[in-house]
Amino acid sequence: MTSKDLAREIVKILNSKKAENIKVVQTAELTIIADHFVIASGTSSTHTKSLADDLDFEMSKLGVEPLHIEGRATGWTLLDYNSVLVHVFDEKSRDYYNLERLWPDADLMDISDILTN
Repeated sequence: MTSKDLAREIVKILNSKKAENIKVVQTAELTIIADHFVIASGTSSTHTKSLADDLDFEMSKLGVEPLHIEGRATGWTLLDYNSVLVHVFDEKSRDYYNLERLWPDADLMDISDILTN
């Protein structure tokens, strides 16, 4: 699975769990950290935790395990899938950290065909 395919699969799962404001920042040309950053928000601390837990579970069913998970008890959970870093925030933490501003030159992946209203 390519990093683009992995990012799209992650978006599908997060979208199915009602994550909000999902963005995929394409960082391959800008950093060696990862090819893509998937950034999503939950509506509450419970929803945020559930998004991260459900993503971990659903990806495991596909045979994809995170290298590392950080911050499960905070307003920001990071799931490291090597070429794709997933950031699941509560709304307050997302506004505060504003990760999108770190990559102003990065393109956003078009995921409009995946997202549902």
